[in-house]
Amino acid sequence: MEWLTAPFEVAFVQRALLGGVLVSLICALAGTWVVLRGMAFLGDAMAHGLLPGVAIAALLGGSPLVGAAASATVMAAGVTGLARVRRLSRDTGIGLLFVGMLALGVIVVSRSQSFAVDLTGFLFGDVLAVRERDLVHLAVALAVAAIAAAAGHRAFLALAFDERTAHTLGLRPRLAHAALLGLLTLAIVASFHIVGTLLVLGLLIAPPAAALPWARGVGTVMAGAAALGVGATFLGLLLSWHLGTAAGATVAAVAVAQFFVSVSVSAVRDRLVRPTSVTGTDSSTPRSAAVRQPA
Repeated sequence: MEWLTAPFEVAFVQRALLGGVLVSLICALAGTWVVLRGMAFLGDAMAHGLLPGVAIAALLGGSPLVGAAASATVMAAGVTGLARVRRLSRDTGIGLLFVGMLALGVIVVSRSQSFAVDLTGFLFGDVLAVRERDLVHLAVALAVAAIAAAAGHRAFLALAFDERTAHTLGLRPRLAHAALLGLLTLAIVASFHIVGTLLVLGLLIAPPAAALPWARGVGTVMAGAAALGVGATFLGLLLSWHLGTAAGATVAAVAVAQFFVSVSVSAVRDRLVRPTSVTGTDSSTPRSAAVRQPA
């Protein structure tokens, strides 16, 4: 039992655990819609697109969070603007913004002779360096994310399954998409300094994707994603402490491992349990299919 509890008797590990829990809850709220909407590539692009703002803020002695928020805002505005270009696919626009912002960030970094340590922190995060004020910021971000997710639930649900349905219902899909981008931006900006931009998708994408095969609704996916994210944080920090590995990377690796375990077990379940209805049609549709139907 000491092996299980000893790491969390240390103050900075306790803060890391609380910070990871808050990040997991934020990412569950945003990541569920990212998975259902098929926006994983956009999330990755936006995470890497933070680099110019963070680099400029660090060189000027400003707040990396402010710089990250500025870059994320530029990325979100760019994605929204390019989506209106009819002959340009959404993925192409996102890819161009991704490369452009990343290149700009590398150029800014290359102008500094002493940015290597900060860049490493940006890429991989430092969950063990969470401070009390970081916890306050994460708590505020969680409250905002919860309000946004609750207020936009109906519009996000319609948008995730059929944009035309959202328009028919008068839910203004463009505004809903912009709000969803804002929620994604909030999750990434709040999380990047905890697990880093290269690893933020671990908590943003893996827990909701792992919960999806077992869920009957969007709320269940969010709850499952939150539980899995919290579990990945606890187990990742525990393994990191005893194995001497990077904490943020270990947390993300555990989250991804959860996804593969979930997919594997659900595949076995679907093969073993295939009831057939009276009409002879296969009724073994995975539970996640219920999530894919608009409410």
